[in-house]
Amino acid sequence: MTEPATGVIDAAVLDRTEAEERSEPVWGAVVSLALGVFGLVTAEFLPASLLTRLAQDLGVSEGAAGQAVTATAVVGAIAAPTMAIVTKRLDRRLVMWLLTLLLIVSNLLAAFASSLTMLLLARVVLGVALGGFWSMSAAMAMRLVPMRLMPRAMSIILTGVSVATVTAAPVGAYVGDIWGWRTAFM
Repeated sequence: MTEPATGVIDAAVLDRTEAEERSEPVWGAVVSLALGVFGLVTAEFLPASLLTRLAQDLGVSEGAAGQAVTATAVVGAIAAPTMAIVTKRLDRRLVMWLLTLLLIVSNLLAAFASSLTMLLLARVVLGVALGGFWSMSAAMAMRLVPMRLMPRAMSIILTGVSVATVTAAPVGAYVGDIWGWRTAFM
């Protein structure tokens, strides 16, 4: 870096001049960020459409099962500002792959949860992945496209959020009705 890091975003971007000098955008990588965001947001919203079946199967109230959504949100809010700082010395690609792996682990833990405690643990893991991926996706985009194309890159990434927000609950409810709530997490 040409100047010292002054904040979370500055710490997340290892070399600001690299993006400014990049002449060709790496759209495939930007689309992969959008797909990652789509997967994370879909997993975040899934329990909302599955609460009744989930609560019945785990033998808890719907309010208690609803804590699965709360746990993800709280942990995500804590993870978002801390992940870029905690992982600043690591290769960003590796970190993003590990966060994607956490998404998969979280969904598998949720699908096979035999208790509310196990489900909440799965959702905490998802919160770490969600907060970390979110906090680094904009910084990653800055390294993948020239600055003049940054608005387009962010639009592509945020499309993943929009599509997931609109489709997660109805698709989760549909899959849950046909094959059961556990299948929706797979």
